[in-house]
Amino acid sequence: MSRPTVANIRLDAFRHNYRLAKEIHGGRALAVIKANAYGHGAVQCARAIEDQADGFAVASIEEALVLREAGIAGPILLLEGFFEVAEIPEIEDNNLWIVVHHSWQVAAILATKLAKPLTIWLKMDSGMHRVGLAPDEYRMAYESLMRHPNILQIVMMSHFACADELVSIHPLQQIKTFRAATAGIDAPVSLSNSAAVLGWPISYADWARPGIMLYGADPIIDRESGADVSGQRLRPVMQFGSAVISLRTISKGEPVGYGCTFVAERATRVGVVACGYADGYPRVAPTGTPVAVDGKLTRLIGRVSMDMLTVDLTDLPDANLGSHVELWGDQVLVGDVASCVGTIAYELLCNVKRARFQYSDTSTQ
Repeated sequence: MSRPTVANIRLDAFRHNYRLAKEIHGGRALAVIKANAYGHGAVQCARAIEDQADGFAVASIEEALVLREAGIAGPILLLEGFFEVAEIPEIEDNNLWIVVHHSWQVAAILATKLAKPLTIWLKMDSGMHRVGLAPDEYRMAYESLMRHPNILQIVMMSHFACADELVSIHPLQQIKTFRAATAGIDAPVSLSNSAAVLGWPISYADWARPGIMLYGADPIIDRESGADVSGQRLRPVMQFGSAVISLRTISKGEPVGYGCTFVAERATRVGVVACGYADGYPRVAPTGTPVAVDGKLTRLIGRVSMDMLTVDLTDLPDANLGSHVELWGDQVLVGDVASCVGTIAYELLCNVKRARFQYSDTSTQ
């Protein structure tokens, strides 16, 4: 019998979330499946929506080629563009779309001889100050590219720094900057990431780029401040779980685990679970982090170790050896675990490894 640590990936939920993103935003949507689909399996997720998706987005050509080799034929956008001129012929050969975010990339495209023109997503730094052309150089770059035979079409894009904060004025400032710099240019626009899809209708344009919402996690961090309930309609895609492999009862005053960081305040029934930080569960998760055992909520106790963690079964008398433990999924939202450990759902999902990945699909598409 194999180790019971499993990441169950529900492809029907992934498909539902993509449809929801398009329903909310309108227009077209690139499904962002970079970083192996945020740890869920890029090929499997792409295949699940290939007949519906307007396209996909990945970080680099290496990620795109994995999809092409798996038979994914639709548009694939390279979100970081290319890193050296030598990549351009391979981008052309594999019919990839590319983000252009720096003047050297513009110059490289204009200087390269191509057999067929490229689709460019021209990125502006409207206020995040990470990558993107400055607003005052954007129009010149756009016009230079559009006049060149190497270019088939250009989508104008930018990326928000604070779209997950509904009380922030920064997204409005970025939109104002973007619109001022592109006034009068007739080209498709893409501004909305997941947080903007769910919280900033003013950002809606021709293309959306949903990422984390496709995996069922709500990126909005201040949901009570006025957002609608769209985030509640998301379905978690990954159910990350394991099983109880050992039981013991300790007396009041006895510790559990490395460092003796948990000391029982009463007689405590302890369940040992086959999952640890080597599987991707965060080592820094504190006592009190929620888990569910056989469908009932309880808590993590003690320090997470490499291969095991411990949970409180004192108030769950029916829990026993083999009881199923949901670390995150339907009952325990990955965002809630992330909040307990001071990180974001993106990181937890991307970190899952060593677990046995299972793919299920209960829909008829």
